[in-house]
Amino acid sequence: MTQPGQPPTAAPAPDAIPTAQVTQEPPRPATAGAHGAPQLSRRKRAGLLFTLILGSLSALPPLSLDTYLPALPEVGDALHTSASTAQLTLTACLLGLGLGQLVVGPMSDQLGRRWPLLCGMSGYVVASAACAFAPNVETLTAFRFAQGLAGSAGVVIARAVVRDMFDGVAMARFFSSLMLVSGLAPILAPVFGGQLMRFTDWRGIFLILALLGVVLIAVVARWLPETLPAERRTSGGVRPALRDMGGLFRDRVFAGHLLVGGLTFAALFAYVSASPFVVQEIYGASPQTFSMLFMANSIGMVVMSQVNGKVFVGRVPAQRVMAVGLALIVADSTALLLMTSGVFGDVGLLPVSAGLFVLMASMPLVLPNANSEGLDRAGHAAGSASALLGASSFFVGAVASPLVGVAGEGTAVPMAVVQLVSALLACLCFAVLCRPRRGARRFRRGGGRLEPVAAGAGM
Repeated sequence: MTQPGQPPTAAPAPDAIPTAQVTQEPPRPATAGAHGAPQLSRRKRAGLLFTLILGSLSALPPLSLDTYLPALPEVGDALHTSASTAQLTLTACLLGLGLGQLVVGPMSDQLGRRWPLLCGMSGYVVASAACAFAPNVETLTAFRFAQGLAGSAGVVIARAVVRDMFDGVAMARFFSSLMLVSGLAPILAPVFGGQLMRFTDWRGIFLILALLGVVLIAVVARWLPETLPAERRTSGGVRPALRDMGGLFRDRVFAGHLLVGGLTFAALFAYVSASPFVVQEIYGASPQTFSMLFMANSIGMVVMSQVNGKVFVGRVPAQRVMAVGLALIVADSTALLLMTSGVFGDVGLLPVSAGLFVLMASMPLVLPNANSEGLDRAGHAAGSASALLGASSFFVGAVASPLVGVAGEGTAVPMAVVQLVSALLACLCFAVLCRPRRGARRFRRGGGRLEPVAAGAGM
């Protein structure tokens, strides 16, 4: 039973995943926190500073991508290249963010969280500064890839730290709190970038991103403790890390939540990629109107993430909340497809904007819960699990992005089709894969191997 004053925890997930070899787990001291992490005070665990640190690390991807967006036309002019070639610098950063998580996540399971994070952030600072001095678009693209590769340490280790410190309900609630911070990044980053363009050029934006990285390094070094003690780390190098990932993929429920999260993110990224053309080119809205609509949708996401964390988590089963969120996304995507294909005639911008708002506000009912449910099954391979969850979202988003423009800029139908197909596939994965089997065994580690535990036995 949860003691008063302690965050709620959930029982260990069934079918725990056979992952890499670890040293034999000693008995946990009475002061140990979740998964043997050092017991931090309630104030530090749930305090504003801790949330801000992890939220800022999680916000690095949208900051790295969206702050740069207003300067993209200027990049093409300054480096004498086409708009499509300049857009490859965004793709390179997105690819780096995905691939980097697959490296840094398992590394943090072996070396701990702090040093991979500090090294990754240091690389982010160097790559961001190098972008500011790139002489041509090819060099800029290479440095943007390096920037994403290094910056991925922030988002993947932030999720792993949450898994080190929290279980079950508490973890899902904390992920929703993180969205309050990281969800502000796509709201503020384009506006911030646009205002910076009043005082500097695109090179100055990269220098400011490098300065932001320096600040985060100082904050992490001062206030973020190590949450994965040495006795609970994996060992053996690359092969056990690959075995960790193989074990995660073989776990049906983890794979289900990974696919549900990735496919839901595809629907979200279809909106991010297509909405500037849909709102401005098709419906004739001004850039200022588009910015206001984009901000409203982002605020809807932040508000619903708090509703999920403060109202649903701990009171309503996560599986039920995810089912409702997926049903809303399917229904809304269907309505958007009917509206954009002309079934209801020329509906105008307002109904389409309302549909996009509902779509975005439904995302926090699925994404934080899919992450927390997936990580809850990962045990000591939290870094590898976080890497797979994050990389899958970026890779699926990279695939969805070009699909929304296959029919040109004059129709919004591809956007709605990508959203509906992604939502339907997510529903299928949820129904088939995401429900644990009854009576499944749990496991614990002993002597470097997994040992079955009888139902009801203590862990």
